[in-house]
Amino acid sequence: MISADLSVVLPEIALAVYAMVAMLAAVYTSKDKAAPILVWITSALFFALAVWLGVTAGETRTAFGGAIVDDGFARFAKVVILLSAGAVLLMSIEHMRRSRSLLFEFPILITLAVVGMMLMVSAHDLMTLYVALELQSLALYVVAALRRDSLKSTEAGLKYFVLGALSSGLLLYGASLVYGYAGTTLFSGILATIEGGEMPIGLLFGLVFLITGLGFKVSAVPFHMWTPDVYEGAPTPVTAFFATAPKMAAMALFARVMHDAFGAVPGDWGQVVAVLSLLSMALGAVAAIGQRNIKRLMAYSSIAHMGYALMGLAAGTQLGVQAMLIYMAIYVTMSVGTFAFILSMQKDGQPVTDIRSLNMLSASEPLKALAMLVLLFSLAGVPPLVGFFGKFYVVRAAVDAGLVWLAVAGVVASVVGAFYYLRIVFYMYFGEEGDAQLDGSMPAVLWGFLMVSAFAMVAGVVNLFGVEGLALMAAQTLVN
Repeated sequence: MISADLSVVLPEIALAVYAMVAMLAAVYTSKDKAAPILVWITSALFFALAVWLGVTAGETRTAFGGAIVDDGFARFAKVVILLSAGAVLLMSIEHMRRSRSLLFEFPILITLAVVGMMLMVSAHDLMTLYVALELQSLALYVVAALRRDSLKSTEAGLKYFVLGALSSGLLLYGASLVYGYAGTTLFSGILATIEGGEMPIGLLFGLVFLITGLGFKVSAVPFHMWTPDVYEGAPTPVTAFFATAPKMAAMALFARVMHDAFGAVPGDWGQVVAVLSLLSMALGAVAAIGQRNIKRLMAYSSIAHMGYALMGLAAGTQLGVQAMLIYMAIYVTMSVGTFAFILSMQKDGQPVTDIRSLNMLSASEPLKALAMLVLLFSLAGVPPLVGFFGKFYVVRAAVDAGLVWLAVAGVVASVVGAFYYLRIVFYMYFGEEGDAQLDGSMPAVLWGFLMVSAFAMVAGVVNLFGVEGLALMAAQTLVN
């Protein structure tokens, strides 16, 4: 029945209707006043939907002939997407107001992107996947170039659009090959054609193109080239958004396609994903060493972290999916706190991104420096902080699946990558005092997210706030 189908996608429908109503309302009111109000309303809606999805967990449901699935895996990813999107929106208000780029279109475009992400993680059909991915991508292309008076922002949007269009083309070509050899676009139908473990060569080529397109979306090497430039050029709140919700959505989509459509042949795609993981960890660990711009540094950091998450996916097991979900939840939490700090980096009211401007921050703002130290140590995977347990889970999943070489490479890359995190700590605690001191003021919202994120990295060592059990239930619905 149509009503039953619509009930499955009710959260997405609610967000889409809200976006259209908000757009119409903002056009006919004072745009300057509408923007901050829309940000608060949108964030509240995201948080409310996240809570609703979290407390109404039920049986797995499908809609529209199996094209969309609502299960524990999708709900876990949606909650992380909604919470991170709401947090980033709240963090963006003051920064965008100061830079005069707080436009009413911003929260509306973020809402449409989130609708796309929620459909991505529920997609159970290649066409649904593509439409959802394009809805997300088109909104993100625009927000990357939101500051039309900034050459860097315009350049970031253009680069993101060109390379994003290329990745979408590769993904669509792979989907056409898969359809040609499987005779269906439904994931269940594709899985049925390779149930015996033998995959036609054409279907294998289609799988490779699909992985290539998805690799672009998660910034996996060698499809990462857009990430540093877009992170640097986009407005900082937009960069914070890129580093959180879209990463969770893309990684969940990656896992959904691999297990739901090609779960019968994990050995075929596991090798490719393992290579992507290895390359991403290696490049992310080394390339960030020479960076002085903290946004570019975080771009290479995100590439490395996606490599660790892919390590869990490469295992091709239920434990691997659980490890990937735990890792992504922890990474998103760390990123929210880190970007709350980056958004507060200002001198004389102007944004600052040079890490050397953090010289002796501990002397002027000891609590802020301590919170950032905790987050940086957690990003580096220093025990006993929560970031260490994220890496522990994916390494354990890789070893359990026989990918010992990948686990060893991950540990080595983690040690190498710790250098650039520790260098920021060195500047904050042992740098030379100069005239590059930052402004001391920090908006209350940013202060709150920074402290809560840092506290979570310490307090979460007790039981990871229950994320381990939730991730296990989500993984069980995906990998039977």
